Amino acid sequence: MATKSANLYARIEPEVKEQAESILSALGIPASNAINMFYKQIILQRGLPFEVKMPASKPVDMSALSEEQLSAELEKGYVDMIAGKTKPASKAFADIRKDYGV
Repeated sequence: MATKSANLYARIEPEVKEQAESILSALGIPASNAINMFYKQIILQRGLPFEVKMPASKPVDMSALSEEQLSAELEKGYVDMIAGKTKPASKAFADIRKDYGV
């Protein structure tokens, strides 16, 4: 095993650091090991080990919509609900709790 002697200094948002380190701690993985794994995956993949692209569409800023635009967005949601493309909030939150252990 190679000796770990190189240092890495990076500035990140405090909230991002705190949230990530909390998850890593729950997994029993020190941040330095996670960073090392990330770098090794960059080497193996010859690039970032995940897809980086712009989302197909931007989230709608409801506060910036006119009354007509807001009505149109609400109508879209209603049509999805009638078509069965939604799930109850209780199910959505239960799925989140199950998937993320919260």
